[in-house]
Amino acid sequence: MRAIRLVTAGLGLTCLLAGGMPASASSAPARHPLVWAACSAQQTELRAAGARCTKVTVPLDHARPGGPTIEIAVSRIAAKGAPGKRRGILLSNPGGPGGTGLANTLYLRTALKDAADRYDLIGFDPRFLGESTPVACAPAAPVPDPGPATTRRAEFDRSLLDAQDTARRCQEHGDNARLLPHATSRNVARDMDAIRAALGERRLSYYGVSYGADLGAVYTQMFPGRSDRIVLDSSTDPSATQYELFQRAGLPLEEALDAWAGWAARHDGTYRLGSTPARVRAQVQDLLDGAESRPVVVSGVRLTAPVLRLVLRQFIQNEEHDPALASTVHDLVDAAAGRPVEPGPELASMLDMLSSPELADSMLGGALYMCGDGGWPAGGWPKDPETYWRNMESSRANQPAFGPLVNSMTAPCAFWTSTSREPTTVIGNRVPALMLQARRDNNVPYEGALALHRRLTGSRLVTADIRAHGVFGRGLDGMTPVPCADRAVVAYLRDGTLPAADVTCRRTEVVR
Repeated sequence: MRAIRLVTAGLGLTCLLAGGMPASASSAPARHPLVWAACSAQQTELRAAGARCTKVTVPLDHARPGGPTIEIAVSRIAAKGAPGKRRGILLSNPGGPGGTGLANTLYLRTALKDAADRYDLIGFDPRFLGESTPVACAPAAPVPDPGPATTRRAEFDRSLLDAQDTARRCQEHGDNARLLPHATSRNVARDMDAIRAALGERRLSYYGVSYGADLGAVYTQMFPGRSDRIVLDSSTDPSATQYELFQRAGLPLEEALDAWAGWAARHDGTYRLGSTPARVRAQVQDLLDGAESRPVVVSGVRLTAPVLRLVLRQFIQNEEHDPALASTVHDLVDAAAGRPVEPGPELASMLDMLSSPELADSMLGGALYMCGDGGWPAGGWPKDPETYWRNMESSRANQPAFGPLVNSMTAPCAFWTSTSREPTTVIGNRVPALMLQARRDNNVPYEGALALHRRLTGSRLVTADIRAHGVFGRGLDGMTPVPCADRAVVAYLRDGTLPAADVTCRRTEVVR
């Protein structure tokens, strides 16, 4: 029987902890001349695209520019327009937190169409990730099998022990105690400015999605005079703690499940989950409730209720995944009833990912930044484990499907001691920016983007009336495009034109 380590840190939820020193005290130009060369053998697509790569040397602690240094891996796809048409550099971040971005330029080059020709497209791996100076944890111990029977409390205690172990093996390993306090979003913003300086540019333009959008807001606050054209896609409330951001996803997730249940009821002839939304919801809740005492076995994997909630969450984010979610729930219901199940491709792929022994360490980047960002103790994560238990239990009244997930200890941050001592920065500036947000985003809810929009008084907000996480360039991922949002981004980065007022892309403007 294969066992699963439940890790949710870095699976799309983002947080904004902004802060930093004045721009005058920020990153100095790189100490060494940049040497551009072919990108590493692992970056096959970048190599095929003719990109060049380098390393930019930055201080480990930007408050001590003469102290120890680390390296940031950087890629560049040169502007293709006429020299007089070149605008400058466009950096990007794909989110996470903890996502590597060296090859993100390839996605942007296609999505931006002719606007891409005006920029050197700059990708980078944030500090301690990917090909930048790395941080690694000690190997994780094998995950014990949950067994054929369990309880809510037993699963909570298992997650508690796993979080303690992750914090210990990450903070005590190698030189991590010295490095981890500098794994912060504001230091990534300072590294971005160091990249700008190393490239000899006066200002930088930027596109970031999810956590990358929050990072872009941090940069505008720390370096307003160096911010050029800024695009923030799917952002969060800058005044919320990280734990609050997780919790606030609960109700939007329940609403998304209601919407999906309506869709599944209309397709009852295919999926047999119920002819009304209420019956479909009941099937899901019965599945979760049953798994809290007897895990569901599929292909030799025991799926506890916390794992099932995580599986549901991954599918519910985008409405294009409604059929995949219905097929997955159908398989799980059959398995829970003891019927033989050959999982469909969506569930099989999810089982492979969840059973991977590398899963926990693949989420390290998310933990680094969720736990490393400072201001509040451990980024706002309660230190008393019983706080999580009480919140999980009380959330069941109005968030029965997802409340126990979003109120749980979703990262090892309660036990993290290597946090930054810098205060947070309050976001509030007039830097022009284009913001994008899906109205029914259940990962980073719409109200959070409105809160950031109010703080960024020079911004314009483009709202897409869809259930999705990420708005720009969705067609490249096989998702439903939002043409009016795509046009707004391309126009802004091409010629600097922001919409005259906030815009809502109606569903009739969404290409289906």
